[in-house]
Amino acid sequence: MKPGGYRMADGDLLGATFAALADPTRRAILARLAAGEATVTELAAPFAMSQPAISKHLKVLERAGLVSRGRSGQRRPCRLEADPLRAATAWLAGYRDYWAESYQRLDALLDELQAADREGVGPDGTARDAGRDETSDAGR
Repeated sequence: MKPGGYRMADGDLLGATFAALADPTRRAILARLAAGEATVTELAAPFAMSQPAISKHLKVLERAGLVSRGRSGQRRPCRLEADPLRAATAWLAGYRDYWAESYQRLDALLDELQAADREGVGPDGTARDAGRDETSDAGR
């Protein structure tokens, strides 16, 4: 079992989601689709690449379940599918909780060290000047 209760499996949809999100062109396509449906031609317009290249990106997004294609007469609009993003966010939430707890422990340790510093106590609980050899100051 992986951290966060997630088990790797064949046909790993979560892995496919992260792999699809790894590419900036695919992330830009998803951002465009978040605004509404678009055709391949409309999706290709802002990029310096061919429609077949955009279609390859769309196939990766479709395999990850992030995009679906409909049919409206001759049009085949693409639309964003949010469920895989929800699953990825839920998986990441476990790590967000882990880091939040780690930062809280770090904050508590820093508060403890600062309090000890104000009281003139070292990290081991002894007074800072304790154990200092008085003769070491004689040559100054």
